[in-house]
Amino acid sequence: MIRSELIQKLADENPHLYQRDVEKIVNTIFEEIIEAMARGDRVELRGFGAFSVKKRDQRIGRNPRTGEAVEVDEKHVPFFKTGKLLRDRLNGN
Repeated sequence: MIRSELIQKLADENPHLYQRDVEKIVNTIFEEIIEAMARGDRVELRGFGAFSVKKRDQRIGRNPRTGEAVEVDEKHVPFFKTGKLLRDRLNGN
């Protein structure tokens, strides 16, 4: 599902809301998650999962084409851990 499909589904299920309002709500939620992660905070949605940021240290990597050693800078990457409810539903429990 992509963002526009999510917005359309929520708008269809809530006919008392305008689609532009649903779009603002969805965009605000995503922006808040992004801003919290940019600050290094953890975002937990009960039953769904938790978003966090993990730090990857600087290292020496390899260029796959040439095999040459390449220095890879330190970076921060998003990480998602599923919640128990989501895991159980995916596994049919």
